Amino acid sequence: MPDGLSLPDQIRACLEGLKPLEIQIEDQSAAHAGHAGARAGAHFRLRMVSASFQGLSRLQRHQLVYQRLGTLMQGRIHALTMSLYAPGEDSTRSAA
Repeated sequence: MPDGLSLPDQIRACLEGLKPLEIQIEDQSAAHAGHAGARAGAHFRLRMVSASFQGLSRLQRHQLVYQRLGTLMQGRIHALTMSLYAPGEDSTRSAA
C-alpha cells in the first residue's frame, strides 16, 4: 500500500481488484468516539456494487471483502458495516 494514502483510499485500493461499478466509503469514526468500550481503529460503512458478487451469498461477499482488506482489518479498521450488491440487485433493500 503506498504511503500517504488516507485510510478510505487504502480501502478503495484494496477493493479495486473486485472492479466495483459503484463504491461508497463513509468514515463513521467520529460518531463512535468516546463510547464505552471504544478501541483503537476506525469505523467505516461500505456500499459497493460489483459483478464479483454475482452468485455469492451474503456471507461469501463479506468474506471476499475481508480477504481483500487483509491486514487493514487486523488493526486500522475496528468496524466495517457493509452493503454489497451484484449489478441489478435492489440496492434499496437491507444490507447484504
